[in-house]
Amino acid sequence: MLRSLLSALLLLCIAEAATAATAWRTDPGSELGFRASQGGAEFAGAFTKFTASIVFDEKDLAGSRFDVRIATASAVTKDADRDGILKGEDLFHVAKYPEASYVATKFRKTAQGYIADGQLQLRGVTRPVAVTFTFTRTGAAATLAGTAQLKRLDFGVGQGDWKSTDSVANEVKVVFTLKLSPAASATRTSRNAAIVVGATPRG
Repeated sequence: MLRSLLSALLLLCIAEAATAATAWRTDPGSELGFRASQGGAEFAGAFTKFTASIVFDEKDLAGSRFDVRIATASAVTKDADRDGILKGEDLFHVAKYPEASYVATKFRKTAQGYIADGQLQLRGVTRPVAVTFTFTRTGAAATLAGTAQLKRLDFGVGQGDWKSTDSVANEVKVVFTLKLSPAASATRTSRNAAIVVGATPRG
């Protein structure tokens, strides 16, 4: 009886391990950027420092998780004046809010890929944000790429004169491409992440 019980528990553990979502390490070449409009012209920006703890498997969406931490002071747009304003008190206010975060634990399959339903915390405000993404395996590695749409004023990014959308549009598009490889210890509870440094905005 005891032997049968132990055998059943062992089989259960093996089955659980086989279906556990994979923990991924973020590799160089990963990018996290954004697109916005100023004076009617689109501009591109990027966060050059962020960490991404990714646990994901197409067959185990329930066990998947995204945890992204972003250094707001690392925002660059290839325009020194704009970068200074962006980091100031009226927009990101990086002195008071040095980090933004996105955490998702709910995932849906779509015809084109997946949707992550998570919470974005920015400038002390937390709101739900859906991220649309694709997940492509290449051998042991993978690429996770996607977008999200949000409104900056929902997060208080725009105080004083910057509350007006006459110059800077309210809509912001987030774009990202994460180059992934399996973490050394691939379990659904892993917190493996890499600090990504040096990404620059395109366009």
